[in-house]
Amino acid sequence: MDYISSISSKQLDVLKEVGNIGAGHSATALSKLLNKKIDMNVPNVKVVSFNELMEWVGGPEVVIASVFLRIEGDIPGSLFFVLSIEQAEHFIKQLISDDEFTFQSKYDELGLSAFQELGNILTGSYLSALSDLTELSIFPSVPALSIDMFGAVISYGLIELSRVSDYAIVIDTIIKEQDIHSEADIVKGHFFLLPDPDSFKTLFSALGVHDDV
Repeated sequence: MDYISSISSKQLDVLKEVGNIGAGHSATALSKLLNKKIDMNVPNVKVVSFNELMEWVGGPEVVIASVFLRIEGDIPGSLFFVLSIEQAEHFIKQLISDDEFTFQSKYDELGLSAFQELGNILTGSYLSALSDLTELSIFPSVPALSIDMFGAVISYGLIELSRVSDYAIVIDTIIKEQDIHSEADIVKGHFFLLPDPDSFKTLFSALGVHDDV
């Protein structure tokens, strides 16, 4: 069993806490951007196999909206933020105040820029929280936007990781306007964290959380 698949529940709780700190920073930034009070939280963090990862979004051929970046520094790896096309369109409609926006009929630069800005805020806030808590050096690459089949999007991050592991970390993320509880108005996304070899050992050591065994 590789290191990622044997991560303990205590270590997953730490990742969830880091995610919620990052979500708090993201909510503040999105509230200013949208001029609305936004709530964000991380309800769940789990370890999944690559096969489960593919099924998580409905299979490798499902088209999704994604922001991808490489993490360099003390804990190198790959980080994806993934939304279904429907959820991405819902967010962009709010951001650009255009209820007619769809990727199919209006695949314009404004909408793409809006989605990339969401990705910048979310990934930047998460990595900032990681860096602040661990005092590790973390250098994200410029995020890249992709609208494509999930299998094609995720394959880049899996190439390196598949040599040493068959698992990845899934960090669920919920974004909603404060005091709005309608399911239709809640944006549900996922971070997929694919660490390079030894990155998580370095991370948990810096957080003071070690294996339970």
